[in-house]
Amino acid sequence: MTNSEIDKIEGEAGNFKVTLLQKARYIDPTACTGCGVCAKYCTVSAINEFDHGLDRRAATYIKYPQAVPQAYAIDRDTCIGCGICEKLCVAMAVKYDDIDKKLEVNVGAVILAIGFQASFETFQDTPFGRYRYADFPNVLTSMQFERTLSASGPYRGSLLRPSDLKAPRKIAWLQCIGSRTADSGYCSAVCCMYAVKQAVVAKEHTEPLDTCIFYMDMRTCDKDFEKYYNRAKDAGVRFIRSKASTINPIDGTGDLMVRYVTERGEIVEERFNMVVLSLGLRHSKDSVTLAHKLGIELNNYNFVKTNSFSPVSTSKPGIYVCGVFQGPKDIPRSVTEASAAACAASISLAEARNTLAKEKVYPPEKDVSQEEPRIGVFICY
Repeated sequence: MTNSEIDKIEGEAGNFKVTLLQKARYIDPTACTGCGVCAKYCTVSAINEFDHGLDRRAATYIKYPQAVPQAYAIDRDTCIGCGICEKLCVAMAVKYDDIDKKLEVNVGAVILAIGFQASFETFQDTPFGRYRYADFPNVLTSMQFERTLSASGPYRGSLLRPSDLKAPRKIAWLQCIGSRTADSGYCSAVCCMYAVKQAVVAKEHTEPLDTCIFYMDMRTCDKDFEKYYNRAKDAGVRFIRSKASTINPIDGTGDLMVRYVTERGEIVEERFNMVVLSLGLRHSKDSVTLAHKLGIELNNYNFVKTNSFSPVSTSKPGIYVCGVFQGPKDIPRSVTEASAAACAASISLAEARNTLAKEKVYPPEKDVSQEEPRIGVFICY
């Protein structure tokens, strides 16, 4: 049920009643064919959230190319109600009078796979506010830079800087933005490797390109990650163990001066065309609100509280968690946890409904003492 959120939840494991708020799309997804004519002729534009503000989209839009369902929606906060999309829609899918709906569903288990917050605004009140991200167009977050490299991104896969759409020749990455601080005393687990990957891919997009990663500790603790790190060094990616103190603009150029201290204690200023801030993984405000609605415990960093022996079980029976809502982790581990949560939910449902498969014992019709032992198969839904 897309474009929906949980309003409240009642009941217990095996028998939850969930009240959902399904927000109006103003285009009927069952009628929309995804042809895109409405967006093509829409006269109003808005900030493209999927590209993290690097370009604009129409008020009638699909959030991203792989969205399910492949149906358009109208952003009523920016729509001026001109009626063009309704007149052009052959499928008659546009519904300006659409309203939010409340739905009730009965479920046996709940799996929370909410994700994380990845905007610099999350860190504005931390010491990283000194980087003045909002003031410098060529200072990007790691999520913005990821969209810059994408073929479906704002520059169609070309590596360009936002201020003048010119190809950069020198890019810096600053690590641990929002991680390993007084209020976020944990490693976000993914920032080192995605910065290394971005630097390598950026060099493949533009040659020659000088790439430099400023880091506290390079944490490459997973299968073949160290090999990839060494491959990046061999490809010419520079690694400087230092935490940059400031970023200052160079007037009239769009370039940026990064000030840092070397391991020898020398103060250095180096000029870059772009700077990428490697954001850590944090909980979202909505996830905390949802946790309170569900009555589950959070830890001191507002991730879901679990224990080592039950890493996908929350404090409330029948409610499970996977991915970054449980704690910072990469995609492979998130996928593994998703499978574990699905398995745990299935077992929980089977126990609650008393439907565990029982082994059938067939009486022997002949002497089977010399035969291979039979293998019992148990299937749980």
